[in-house]
Amino acid sequence: MFCNLLIISQTLLVASALRLAKPHVLWVSIEHAIIDKGWESGWVKPQPSKTKTGKKVAVVGAGPAGMAAAQQLARVGHDVTVFEKNDRVGGLLRYGIPDFKMEKWLIDRRVEQMQAEGVKFETGVFVGKEAIGAEVKNYSTKSISPDQLMKDFDAVIISGGAEQPRDLPVPGRELAGVHFALEFLIPQNKENAGDFKNEISAAGKHVVVIGGGDTGSDCVGTSNRHGAAKVTQFELLPQPPETENKPLVWPYWPTKLRTSSSHEEGCERDWSVATKRFEGKNGKLEKLVCVRLEWKDGKMTEMPNSEFEIKADLVFLAMGFVSPAQQVLNAFGVEKDARGNAKATVDGQNAYQTNIPKVFAAGDMRRGQSLVVWAIREGRQAARAVDEFLMGSSVLPR
Repeated sequence: MFCNLLIISQTLLVASALRLAKPHVLWVSIEHAIIDKGWESGWVKPQPSKTKTGKKVAVVGAGPAGMAAAQQLARVGHDVTVFEKNDRVGGLLRYGIPDFKMEKWLIDRRVEQMQAEGVKFETGVFVGKEAIGAEVKNYSTKSISPDQLMKDFDAVIISGGAEQPRDLPVPGRELAGVHFALEFLIPQNKENAGDFKNEISAAGKHVVVIGGGDTGSDCVGTSNRHGAAKVTQFELLPQPPETENKPLVWPYWPTKLRTSSSHEEGCERDWSVATKRFEGKNGKLEKLVCVRLEWKDGKMTEMPNSEFEIKADLVFLAMGFVSPAQQVLNAFGVEKDARGNAKATVDGQNAYQTNIPKVFAAGDMRRGQSLVVWAIREGRQAARAVDEFLMGSSVLPR
């Protein structure tokens, strides 16, 4: 154990001495180095419970929140089954994030660890009553009703992702060539996994990505790998500063210009741009008509005489996600907040509990679109809440 700590300490000291120009990149690299060393050295091992409680827990959604909750609950002796509508475990880690940003064997080794700890995974299973919309990918081959889960399990955690994408209802939206981001990214990951060929190809095409966040960046990088003729990315908001004002924003996430490796591979970026309409011929997209915006006191107005056109064969809408699939929440009868998420508090005696007895919610399903680290945190906290609900107390960390 002393040797392990010594190696970690030396890694931190060497990295700290380097002090690279991008410190956030440095510290992420440190974290990666430590966990990679842990797996390589056999320090990360399954931790099955020595005793069983006899309690059964169902987890709906095998993304980071669901996986985090399932692992914690299995380690304290509960029988945990995770239900996932897609054919592989991982949620948007598996199908939303491109392979060039996250290799999927990283998920597979964690799944193997969890299976050794007693977690059961049921993939290709949709939990609900009515089918979800076509804008949310669903590769399930069978379904199970919430009523059946409530009958078979002592507690249920719903932990699906915020997969309902934000649309852009402007004239021409129906033209062929306009797609939600995940309509492009999910099939690409499935093609990489050897399932089938992505029907959407950016090869030789003029691609416009609408939305300046991580999902938009993923569309940029994937389009470049297809061999796109040109990739342009539009953002509604003004261009952020290249250097953040730390004293002004701390401890909150600083507003600053973020350039990903995808942008560095080739992308023309433009800010304060709104799309007025899509235009094309014979039902096929040919161009966008856009306008420049002026921002003042947090409000935007269109700049006079600023309308312009841009050639486009493909457009990817990457403007974020508005909520989890409503059909899942409706099927359970869960009360929702104003944004369409499952309504549940994170503190107190009833933490993470919904209005339906023994049904808990965590991750994007409860808080809306957010970061993976938040999903993992909520999954672990929800696991503690479920353990307390079932056993009266819990040794799990909060």
